[in-house]
Amino acid sequence: MVGATAVAVLFGSMLVRDGLTGDRPPAPGAAPSAPSRAVSLTPDSPALDPSAPRRLRIPSIAVDATFTDLGLDARGELETPPTERANLVGWYRDGAMPGADGTAVVVGHADDRRGPGVLYRLGLLRPGLAIAVTREDRRTATFTVDEVRSFPKSAFPSEEVYGTTGRAELRVITCGGHYDRKNGYDSNTVVFAHLTSSSAAT
Repeated sequence: MVGATAVAVLFGSMLVRDGLTGDRPPAPGAAPSAPSRAVSLTPDSPALDPSAPRRLRIPSIAVDATFTDLGLDARGELETPPTERANLVGWYRDGAMPGADGTAVVVGHADDRRGPGVLYRLGLLRPGLAIAVTREDRRTATFTVDEVRSFPKSAFPSEEVYGTTGRAELRVITCGGHYDRKNGYDSNTVVFAHLTSSSAAT
């Protein structure tokens, strides 16, 4: 498994360099003075056996996307989902699988030259909202959002974002902040969530 530091290399330069010239993706609300993840809004659910994710649903921001698996490129940076497939998110295949023990990492584009991307509205999520991942084993892992934060790419806290917490957690990440054509977006929007239930997919 590649460690958190190696994965973090991506987020110094991700996800889209061909951003919109108009509106920026919505920014998260004001971050709490201290992390809120220590006090779960919904009780934890036991971790599931590993199984690859197949579909991401976030009803509150109208996301219903398929997955592709992502690895690291020759520079040690995480690959990104192909921009020609608009309704697609990626998961880091060398990390935890969503719903299994550990911290699973999911990424998607905020926008591209055609307009808003699949995770354009990610910053609108708030604590208590649900994220559902349908998996290859036909189980749906439901996560509850604990907090949504924005981090400058120049000071991305890899251990805080990717570190193992002793339970099944999920991070959903996209670009945000200020955009310029030379460097892309200067920040990342990160959703912190933990597994709260699972069920057989219908």
